[in-house]
Amino acid sequence: MRSVAIYPGSFDPPTLGHLDVIERASRLFDTLIVSIGSNSQKRPLLSLDDRLEALRRSVEHLPNVTVETFSGLLVEYALSKEVKSIVRGLRATADFEYEFQMAMVNRRLSDEVDTVFLMTKWEYSYLSSSIVREVAVLGGDYQGMVPAPVAEKMSKVLAKGG
Repeated sequence: MRSVAIYPGSFDPPTLGHLDVIERASRLFDTLIVSIGSNSQKRPLLSLDDRLEALRRSVEHLPNVTVETFSGLLVEYALSKEVKSIVRGLRATADFEYEFQMAMVNRRLSDEVDTVFLMTKWEYSYLSSSIVREVAVLGGDYQGMVPAPVAEKMSKVLAKGG
């Protein structure tokens, strides 16, 4: 039986920390679906289409990784894909409490889906999408925090006053 996992997130923008988790999860599972969730409560820097294209370009070197979007409950999405594993990245202890809560809620909604935690490499432990967005919007150098295709998209959006 093939192992398939979902790595969900808003990925606004996708960071090198996200890419690190994707690369390592792609070695653990036969297929990894990177799933960009749409959150109507957030005003994203990058559009859903921009994130989708930038992530696809960022992972094209990984033949067993696909990128798509989803909306609604993650567990229902996972079950619709017949996926039994959700991958989540952890940077520090601050992430653990929130991620633990989400894993327990998901388990409550369906005991068929488990959460697998991967620690981000230490050199990316300070990175978050919100920090990268803030640095970018304030005119700082974000180039070394995101994959090159993401930096290209961000540069275009910021040039338009995004």
